[in-house]
Amino acid sequence: MTPEELGSRHPRLYHVTEPGAWTRIRDLGLLSTSRILDLFEIEGPERVRLERRRRPEAVPLTHPRWGSVVLNDQMPLRETALEACLDDDLTPADWLAMLNARVFFWSDEDGLARMLGARMNRGRPRDVLVFDTLSLARVHGPAMEVCPINSGATIRRPARRGLGTFTPIDEMSYRDWSRRRGGRDRILEVTLKGGARDIADHLVERRQTAPSG
Repeated sequence: MTPEELGSRHPRLYHVTEPGAWTRIRDLGLLSTSRILDLFEIEGPERVRLERRRRPEAVPLTHPRWGSVVLNDQMPLRETALEACLDDDLTPADWLAMLNARVFFWSDEDGLARMLGARMNRGRPRDVLVFDTLSLARVHGPAMEVCPINSGATIRRPARRGLGTFTPIDEMSYRDWSRRRGGRDRILEVTLKGGARDIADHLVERRQTAPSG
């Protein structure tokens, strides 16, 4: 899947974050949890807790050089439900480590709206960062993947997931990806392994959402 093919299907990518996070993201880059833990020198039991256990609420971190960041919560994910839908002998800790190694984007406005309209989000303000897909993919294509499910949620009837859930965009064309998925799936998420330090170069819009409900 070339950057042009991905960009033509999904011209914009949407990342949801805590209010006011943009300044730190602009300075440090949009980094995965694992990259942030590296940067903030978090090791030992604390790292295991943050990287391989579910975060029921947002976690603030501070560093004498890098300042403050907030790790997003993982409220839509339940480890017991996750265990029941994992393939390839993965454990919930394995899947959480896979999630924490990636930065996630909704591939369209529909997925973004469903997340923002979910009951657990109705009472909280969020910031939405909108990126140009083609610009991002031309620079970071080797680290980009597509995903047909909400990989960080296990609410209601969670989709099965495993080592093949995330597909590198340079591995196959969209047609071949769709055929492999049985022609039933569409791209719901786009991921970036590790993240991007130059993320400000690809930003096209910032939105602030007000609490609803």
